[in-house]
Amino acid sequence: QVQLVESGGGLVQPGGSLRLSCAASRSIFSLYAMGWYRQAPGKQRELVTNIISGGITNYAESVKGRFTISRDNAKNTVYLQMNSLKPEDTAVYYCNAQFGGGHYWGQGTQVTVSS
Repeated sequence: QVQLVESGGGLVQPGGSLRLSCAASRSIFSLYAMGWYRQAPGKQRELVTNIISGGITNYAESVKGRFTISRDNAKNTVYLQMNSLKPEDTAVYYCNAQFGGGHYWGQGTQVTVSS
């Protein structure tokens, strides 16, 4: 089992920045992968970015060059730094962990990009 607690999110103007945090209840070294998905109204949940054990990172094409995933192993926490935000980035962002063949999810945090 893995519990995930998210923080961050909120309302930001286009071009602004936000940082999301996700703390895991177990060592992130024990996880196969950890990252972020998002779901906009009327759309399917999609992968934004993740980091796989060993340090390999994956990014959706739409966020490459703007979003950065990082981790603090001592705090069992991953971060999502989001820069140059666009209105189309508006969504509920979910932290995700893969462990033991299963997926675990955070409660979700709303990110709204609007002027």
